[in-house]
Amino acid sequence: MPRASQQLHPPQTPAPLRPAATVLLLRDTPEGPEVLMTRRAADASFAPGAYVFPGGVIDASDAQGHALADHRPSQRGTPLTQTMAAIRESFEELGILLARHADGRWVGADDLATLQRRDPLLPQCQARGWRLAADQVYLLARWITDRDLPRRFDVSFFVARMPEGQTPVADDQEQFEPVWVRPASALARHEQGNFFMVYPTVRTLQRLQAYPTVQAILDACAASDEPLWTSCPRAGWLAGQEARYMEHEAPFGELALTCPDGQMLHHLDWQSDHPVGLLKNVQRLTAPNPGFMTGPGTNSYLVGDPSSGHIVIDPGPDDAAHVERLWRAAGGDIRFIVCTHSHPDHSPGAPLLQELCARHGPRPPILGLPSAPSARAHSHFIPDRALADGERLTLRSRDGTTTHTLRVLHTPGHAANHICLVLEEDGLLFSGDHILNGSTTVIDPPDGHMDAYLRSLDRLDQACVEHQIEFILPAHGYVLGQAREAIAQLKRHRLQREAKIAAAMRTLPHGTHDDWVRLAYDDVPERLWPVAKRSLLAHVERIQSLGAFNL
Repeated sequence: MPRASQQLHPPQTPAPLRPAATVLLLRDTPEGPEVLMTRRAADASFAPGAYVFPGGVIDASDAQGHALADHRPSQRGTPLTQTMAAIRESFEELGILLARHADGRWVGADDLATLQRRDPLLPQCQARGWRLAADQVYLLARWITDRDLPRRFDVSFFVARMPEGQTPVADDQEQFEPVWVRPASALARHEQGNFFMVYPTVRTLQRLQAYPTVQAILDACAASDEPLWTSCPRAGWLAGQEARYMEHEAPFGELALTCPDGQMLHHLDWQSDHPVGLLKNVQRLTAPNPGFMTGPGTNSYLVGDPSSGHIVIDPGPDDAAHVERLWRAAGGDIRFIVCTHSHPDHSPGAPLLQELCARHGPRPPILGLPSAPSARAHSHFIPDRALADGERLTLRSRDGTTTHTLRVLHTPGHAANHICLVLEEDGLLFSGDHILNGSTTVIDPPDGHMDAYLRSLDRLDQACVEHQIEFILPAHGYVLGQAREAIAQLKRHRLQREAKIAAAMRTLPHGTHDDWVRLAYDDVPERLWPVAKRSLLAHVERIQSLGAFNL
């Protein structure tokens, strides 16, 4: 974990969480499933005026009525209490009751007419011998309110089929205008500005669009007692607007690093005219070279502070203006220049930066590994000194109280001379091009090697354990969080792609690389196939080295 002393913003304590539950009542139509929604009161304390699913805070009565519920074995304890709360809230807010008579018949409209909406539900059901149908309610998701908001809830989202013969009637106090709507329609109306919904509602409806029927939704939820997803989003600023992100989305890790307590202070816009602070001792300056292969541009990093001096990681392409901005961001005090590898968007800026430093003070050494004979001509690189695997580069403050130590890890695969760097005191991994955010790196033989790449991923996973690394700072894209999960997912993706390539080779044993790309990368836009063919070649070489094919 990063040191508290290096965090950019003072810590804050997020508001406490209140347990709550909501239920998505569903019905089938010829156009697809519809969900029942209702508009919250304009003066509501949470999400005023928003269209929501019925729900609310769990209260003591929800835990006391278990004996009145039919439930699955897995619903005992807290899960059953949450389900009971969802059933109760749908009744109180919309007059819908998921309940059966003692003989198994569903409670209907005539039965509901005998109930008092404002009186406690459970005693009324008990007096009539009704059983709450918790066994027909399934857990869909868990949403935890964002850390920056003043009122926070830990909400279980359930799904259930709308009982026949009942009609929703809002209480006209907390909820108004019950409406049946297809997820796609609700989302379109929200985009148009006439159907306001809060972030978790929008994201939930986006997920539901994938299901063709109510039964498909219920089956997906019934397959496990765990939610299909759990999220506590994070917020930042993008193009001057508030923007929220779930854990699987590219900016989430960067927001977790820069604002761990949920402070909404970080700006996510890509720009190249000034550095972006990630920690007090880590800045990122993105080169103005966005493109097909570089994404938003190549990230150069500065590690250190005014007292210790700085290490520059990947000074970028041959761009004098970018190099000068790096020098100025470091206050002219650069002790080392490190290149993760020799590709032309990473290392050509090194001699320019070195000369600029030398004109104003000491000449910092250029460090890295020399390019191998297998490297292409435009990737030729010879450092002033070759770094040793496991070597440490240390900066120390003038008073000796603070250090910033980068440990070198040789990680061939993307390039034969590729290295990654671990900032040991803060548990950060600078991954160069080995791990990217938003795409997978190209493995281009002969300098690229797929088996070496996968073994290097394993080594980086071990480094995450050893140094308690939670964040990865790539050469392209935002900071990645949940470092070990990101590495595991990347390895799974590579092996799944390799399995598709092997299947293509079996299908067309005498096919060309173009033939195999067409089959193995059928989920990738055709315009990307020429680049994909490079990594395909690396996979083919690995498959053949393993003895699976002899083509």
